[in-house]
Amino acid sequence: MTINCKGNLIDLSTPKIMGILNVTPDSFYDGGNYEDTSAIMDQVKTIAKQGATFIDVGGYSSRPDADDVSVDEELKRVIPIIKLIIKEFPDTLISVDTFRSQVAEQAIEAGACMVNDISAGHLDEDMLKMVANLKVPYIMMHMRGNPKTMKSLTNYDDLIKEMLFYFSERIAKARALGIVDLIIDPGFGFAKTLEQNYELLNKFELLKTTDLPILAGLSRKSMIYKTLNVSLEDALNGTSVLNTIALQKGANILRVHDVKEAMECITLTQQLQ
Repeated sequence: MTINCKGNLIDLSTPKIMGILNVTPDSFYDGGNYEDTSAIMDQVKTIAKQGATFIDVGGYSSRPDADDVSVDEELKRVIPIIKLIIKEFPDTLISVDTFRSQVAEQAIEAGACMVNDISAGHLDEDMLKMVANLKVPYIMMHMRGNPKTMKSLTNYDDLIKEMLFYFSERIAKARALGIVDLIIDPGFGFAKTLEQNYELLNKFELLKTTDLPILAGLSRKSMIYKTLNVSLEDALNGTSVLNTIALQKGANILRVHDVKEAMECITLTQQLQ
């Protein structure tokens, strides 16, 4: 199970880490932490040193009720950072976290190698065609609506069945356009209640029927700190527990804020293989 990033075949049969680099002022956890270039470069060094294979750069917060950001503003946040990272660390494998085809195109031109789309192409009808033209791996996430509306769109008759139908339709459309490397993300916290998030994790292995790599984005989500009745800052231990469960159920990529601890989850679970 491999994906091609800039000519490098990345083997996902051994799980990999995607480190999060939010360059937004309002991200739910690290918003505003990386507003100057020195802080950004320090964080990139840390993410790479601790073992992340990918760095996911995002300039549009997708937390519930997040403010809308114009395309121009998203580009101003993301493109200079990608160029800076590639200049300083040319071998870095950057994923751009965006649902906009224009941002995806310019990010890939700037040096990114993968597109991570929370909407799987639903929020920009040109996204799938753009990814096909760019010939890069594409992460498609399950979500209903958008960050403003998703909390009200949690009525499922059968969550997993409906998610698999959603992915089968998106995969078929992507394949028809010629997209080769696809990764699915079930979208913990996106248009799902706390109980539905745990149902999803409990049945996570059923997503393997898609025969595609699976990304798990559980890092410091509200399903952890609300269940434990702790602060967001105290949700690291809970994150490690749920990351371990996701790995045991077949996750191929962990998207995380805390790379070192996630790498430890991978190292220990691999010993069980």
